[in-house]
Amino acid sequence: MIIQSVEVRRQSVPLIKPFKTALRTVHHAESVLVRITLDDGKTGWGEAPPTVVITGDYLEGIEAAIRHTFAPLLLGRNVLAYEQLLQSVHQSAVGCTSGKAAVDMAIYDLMSQSCGMPLYRFLGGYRDRLETDYTVSVNLPEEMGEDAARYANAGFRVLKIKVGKDSIERDIERIREVRRRVGSGVRIRVDANQGWQPKEAIRSIRRMEDMGLDIELVEQPVKAHDIDGLKRVTDAVETPVMADESVFSPQQAFEIIRSRAADMLNIKLMKSGGIYKAQIICHMAEEFGIECMVGSMIESRVAVTAAAHFAASKKNVTRVDLDAPLMLLHDPVYGGVKYDGPLMTFAEEAGLGIRGVEAFREEALG
Repeated sequence: MIIQSVEVRRQSVPLIKPFKTALRTVHHAESVLVRITLDDGKTGWGEAPPTVVITGDYLEGIEAAIRHTFAPLLLGRNVLAYEQLLQSVHQSAVGCTSGKAAVDMAIYDLMSQSCGMPLYRFLGGYRDRLETDYTVSVNLPEEMGEDAARYANAGFRVLKIKVGKDSIERDIERIREVRRRVGSGVRIRVDANQGWQPKEAIRSIRRMEDMGLDIELVEQPVKAHDIDGLKRVTDAVETPVMADESVFSPQQAFEIIRSRAADMLNIKLMKSGGIYKAQIICHMAEEFGIECMVGSMIESRVAVTAAAHFAASKKNVTRVDLDAPLMLLHDPVYGGVKYDGPLMTFAEEAGLGIRGVEAFREEALG
């Protein structure tokens, strides 16, 4: 069980349609892939996208951190001592949570393989399937309504609506048009991606409540650092408020839990630095009665498979936003989590169940 090699490759896959939020527009799913190989031939997989506007991680920085900082800490060491390995990785650098997450998920992949069970069972095995929402990018109201209707017709019963790009009035038009097009049988989540000021958020959420738009939750209505503003919004509205960009570390999660600044937390492996810290956040929130969602950045099925296994393992993860692989023009991953519309299921293979990725296969063929 000795780590023999840590390899990295870059990956870029075009999206079917540009992904637009209040923070960015994405045309390609770019990421750094990690393959860790043991002396017995087992391989573990990880992935990290460069979400600069959220995590601050660049493609080049992720790759350099894995090659020059994390890999030397792992080579020659026993993967069964994963507590030591992951502590070393987390303490070796400030930030670079995406690169840490890629290494973390590869290690957990290998650990669960060594136990002969899928990762979700290794982590707790609470459920064996998930239902994801589908994200509607921020565009003109008519286009968003058309997109929402198409996703609903494809079987998605929960939609996440991106807003916060321009005016409150336009945002309400967007949500109203989506609700009109999908009817009352689809749950709607609203994600402002830090796009509103506290007073704007309170005014707009109250208006949506008065209009009967039936919003399940509002995610990250204000700037990530504005915990006081987040609490003001949470206290002032009936609609549940979820913290996303405000929560990277267990310490940040504790501050939000302590102050009751949000009703729910969105855990993403790229923010927490992987499963190791994500579990701490999830269990801490559970002790205080705060439910969690597991989401992702724009990732392929490597990273999303790891996030899905984590989400399925925990009782306190009550919602998932893991639709990113469905947005890709083609799927570069062999194995991993499976989609049937919004339903996500797991093979009974050990670990993540990933058998390969095109970026590594192409090199072998070349």
